[in-house]
Amino acid sequence: MITLLRVDHRLLHGQVAFSWTQYVGADCILIANDSVPSDELRKTTIKLAKPPSVKLVIKNINDSIEAINSGVTDKYNLFIVVESVEDAWRLASAVEGIKSINLGGIKAKEGARNISKAINLLPDEIEKLTQLVGNGVEIEIRQVPNDRKQLLAESL
Repeated sequence: MITLLRVDHRLLHGQVAFSWTQYVGADCILIANDSVPSDELRKTTIKLAKPPSVKLVIKNINDSIEAINSGVTDKYNLFIVVESVEDAWRLASAVEGIKSINLGGIKAKEGARNISKAINLLPDEIEKLTQLVGNGVEIEIRQVPNDRKQLLAESL
């Protein structure tokens, strides 16, 4: 079961690894990213941030979609972390079980609109997220579980 899909440009770090994993009751974290599987330094850093009692899997986006849709992840309370809105959109468009996306940290880029203290979105990212909302996916903004849940529509 997918417990949460989070977009965070830092991927796995203390805040995500401990507060969110515990909050959603995850026993497996999936880092879905196209560059991390071949980047030994980033993989090592991510592994260091992993809570000891939680399984960590690092796969590219297509392999992540395939694994989730095959049912091999069904036995886990799965917490998925992606680096970008594009990655979240690709997953949510291909995986029926994703009903909610948490925007936790998206750094500022040229042409991006700041919609909350840690969320900066380009026009095409807003379009993709709006499309997901139209398909029934809840998009919320929260850095940590104790923050007030803010829906994307409230910030645009």
